Amino acid sequence: MQVSANTINSSEEAARKAKTESLLSPRFYTTDFKAMDAIDVSPIRAEWDIMMAEYEGDNNHDHFQRTPEFATEVAQIFSQVSPELRQEFVDFLISSITSEFSGCILYNEIQKNVTNPDIKALMRYMARDESRHAGFINQSLKDFGLGIDLGDLKRTKAYTYFKPKYIFYATYLSEKIGYARYITIFRQLERHPDKRFHPIFRWFERWCNDEFRHGESFALIMRTQPHLLRGPNLLWVRFFLLAVYATMYVRDHTRPMLHHAMGLDSDSYDYDVFRITTEITKQVFPISLDTDNPAFRAGLARLFTIQKNMDAAKKRGGLVGKFKQGLWAAAGAATFVRMYVMPVKRHELPANVRMAPAW
Repeated sequence: MQVSANTINSSEEAARKAKTESLLSPRFYTTDFKAMDAIDVSPIRAEWDIMMAEYEGDNNHDHFQRTPEFATEVAQIFSQVSPELRQEFVDFLISSITSEFSGCILYNEIQKNVTNPDIKALMRYMARDESRHAGFINQSLKDFGLGIDLGDLKRTKAYTYFKPKYIFYATYLSEKIGYARYITIFRQLERHPDKRFHPIFRWFERWCNDEFRHGESFALIMRTQPHLLRGPNLLWVRFFLLAVYATMYVRDHTRPMLHHAMGLDSDSYDYDVFRITTEITKQVFPISLDTDNPAFRAGLARLFTIQKNMDAAKKRGGLVGKFKQGLWAAAGAATFVRMYVMPVKRHELPANVRMAPAW
């Protein structure tokens, strides 16, 4: 196998990758700060205060620090890991740092632009957590000589405006699916330590609990506005569920060697993550996607095939390449719509109690 022409060999190329705007790349967001400022958490005050006490306790304050053994293990990577796996792992790190830093920026901007003490405090704590995550990932990129200037990334990457309710849906799902991804990888490598080809995976257990708590924060916010979880807004819930799952599936299937190195099959891994995420989100959303439906799975596989064909058309370039990109984009949109109208599962929401991590 040849290393891709998109091989990342410098910090400039890593930064360029992080700034790339595509359907699969993590985005930076901004929102309506006045609407965020108006959120009233009094209906869920007791649960809110328990959650905020956990944030203030900061049980991860010393977690994201590298041990002396970390550098020794990293040094072994350069001689033991294939160039192809290294590139897929670097791509994973860049995608992860962009996603974590996206949350850091959004939460920090909200806390700077609101006066509501409840929302201000929550956003400050979550920005603190995401900053630690991004910084820790960046250290691993620096081991490869690929560290990203996060200040420059903040200044130069494009921002997307989302209404607060879109932020709630998308960020809640991103945090919960992040938890499911990290804990699944951690448990797999805990069972098979010989597959742990990088020490960063040892940090995933407590890391994913930050993600879980962040998701619970948005769950509580949505419960202060029950209309967000019923009526026409369920069409948006359905949209974001499908968009988050489809994006993860297609992105993961572009990194087959990464999962293989960890002893995971990309298909099985993704559907395990979907199952965990679905069980969690059923505590908040009255609908869930039927990810076991053969037609749903066939749709995801088709989206991946379409993405590969779009990439090939883009690489070809010229008028023919652009024409083919357009055709495949239309095919992708049609596939997404067909999946969107598939029947969903409906269920009663439980009492308003916070969940504990599912594992």
